[in-house]
Amino acid sequence: MLTAGFADPVLSAQSTFRAVLDAMARPGSVQRIGAALVPPSPFARGAAAIALTLCDHDTPVWLGADLAAHDDIAAWLRFHCGCELVAAPDRAVFAFAGSAADLPDLAAFDLGTADYPDRSTTLILQVKTLAAGAGLVLTGPGIRERSRLLAEPVPHDMVARLAQNRALFPRGIDLLLATDDAVAALPRSVRVTQEA
Repeated sequence: MLTAGFADPVLSAQSTFRAVLDAMARPGSVQRIGAALVPPSPFARGAAAIALTLCDHDTPVWLGADLAAHDDIAAWLRFHCGCELVAAPDRAVFAFAGSAADLPDLAAFDLGTADYPDRSTTLILQVKTLAAGAGLVLTGPGIRERSRLLAEPVPHDMVARLAQNRALFPRGIDLLLATDDAVAALPRSVRVTQEA
């Protein structure tokens, strides 16, 4: 049985879009997503809110194996977003991974082209914890000096993956980390290191 989408579609989509924009403009900052909704488990509320806000019939969506294993998530996305679900990650405009263990190599996604770097995949990875603090250290555009972000769990080789992604700039994917009630961004333009 399908659960509802946004209780207030206009205001919830606007506030979620603003949270994503603020997260992209200030990489490493944690932005709150307050949309009230109950997506199928294990789809995190924040990730689901991002899907409802950004995905539509023109945006092919890829689901990691842990999310794709739940038919009700696919049905929920098709019903509320009207999006096409694709099996190949390099065909996706938006990709959702339910856990660090489910995240393929970033090169598996559409990295854009030299002429159209903006046509790359935006990846949303669900995490349990997002907070300002020790963990990842970010420098680059949109960051005064440096930003620190605690995001858990992420792949053990996340810093190396992001370095490879950044080396492709202006090509490469943009990464959003989402919990039930927050989002943070690691765009392709930032340098990410691990705090010792």
